[in-house]
Amino acid sequence: MSLELLSGIRVVESSAFIAAPLAGMTLAQAGADVIRIDLPGGGIDYARLPVLPAGRSLYWTGLNKGKRSLAVDIRRPEGRAIVQELVTAPGGNSGVMLTNIGGKWLSHETLSAIRSDVITCTIEGNQDGSTAVDYTVNCAAGFPYMTGNADVGEPVNHSLPAWDIACAFQAAFGIAAAVGRRDKTGCGAELRLALSDVAFSMLSHLGLATEAELLHEDRPALGNFLYGAFGKDFTTRDGRRIFVAGISSNQWKNLVIACGIEDALREIEITLSLDFSKEGDRFKAREEIAEIIARWTETKTYADVTARFDEQGVCWGPYQSVQDALRDDPRMSEKNPIFSRITTKGIGSHLVASSPIRQINAKRAEISAAPVLGEHTDEILLEILRLDSGAVGRLHDAGIIAGPEKDPLFPVPNSYVSRNPAA
Repeated sequence: MSLELLSGIRVVESSAFIAAPLAGMTLAQAGADVIRIDLPGGGIDYARLPVLPAGRSLYWTGLNKGKRSLAVDIRRPEGRAIVQELVTAPGGNSGVMLTNIGGKWLSHETLSAIRSDVITCTIEGNQDGSTAVDYTVNCAAGFPYMTGNADVGEPVNHSLPAWDIACAFQAAFGIAAAVGRRDKTGCGAELRLALSDVAFSMLSHLGLATEAELLHEDRPALGNFLYGAFGKDFTTRDGRRIFVAGISSNQWKNLVIACGIEDALREIEITLSLDFSKEGDRFKAREEIAEIIARWTETKTYADVTARFDEQGVCWGPYQSVQDALRDDPRMSEKNPIFSRITTKGIGSHLVASSPIRQINAKRAEISAAPVLGEHTDEILLEILRLDSGAVGRLHDAGIIAGPEKDPLFPVPNSYVSRNPAA
């Protein structure tokens, strides 16, 4: 955990894939105690790619940092009863459920009958409850027709699961807001969030839906041009590629001065009857402007171009791979306080990020690695549900719960499992 903004809040998470686990991790990094529920042996996303040769998923461990792990068989009534009891356990800072798995037994109706002020957040594919994932939502929202050099016959997908990410942050915000409201009013809340609603609402927020409705046109694919102002990628003499943006008046002015192209641009303005102090006119003349800037960057090395840009305050960024960023970019290193190096069981030492929120004048806590499956099963049942060691042992014997010795990737001696001599 990195922040203490939600310290003391306990969230039970029953989830898979990206949106819900990322929402849970976001809450954990803000200080909440997030308990992740998984089947003994792991759920459907426990071994999702990418994985190390030994089998541990970098995907799963990346999305579950800072959580506690309870391995319980929710296919059985006894396992479901444990989760329900955990969600509805007394205490003003408990009683919060996050899920994208659903089912009647985890519904708000069921849980609120046990605890009236419970807060539930259910992430769905579509509002009607039908299935959808980021990739099926993204194509339906029209974005592949705006990406790169796409056309109607050849849409271009992108690799970022943008709607999963946006949905996760919306869910985390909704839960935090509901907890704040409950503190004031004593009322619980049922929150439902559809992945497709996140995508289609963003079409509205960004003006894309209104553009299509009132102007009767769709946003075209523009290659690497920025829409609505001036922005484009350029290549330097030594083959490096950068992106340059001139959206605000200062960004534009700094770019023009850095490249020394004032006179050439003035000629274009006169020829095309445009005024480049207006970002819309810069967009209209993007091809002509790009040609002039390209002639300048192609005669200079990357070091010369970037030094000049930095000197003049140009808004620019390098094209680089993730490996390039790890090697060369201080923003993705321990020089950036959101990053730390930790050791995760089954993975080893690696760089990880905490919350990107920087709480000024507050010290960051160490980042907790993702747990081994079932690592906290016994402590959760003993400390939160107040079960005695004999009851916990009987649940182990019946296969309803499991400790880390049942993790298929990390079998450990029984002596590791528990403080429960009956287990």
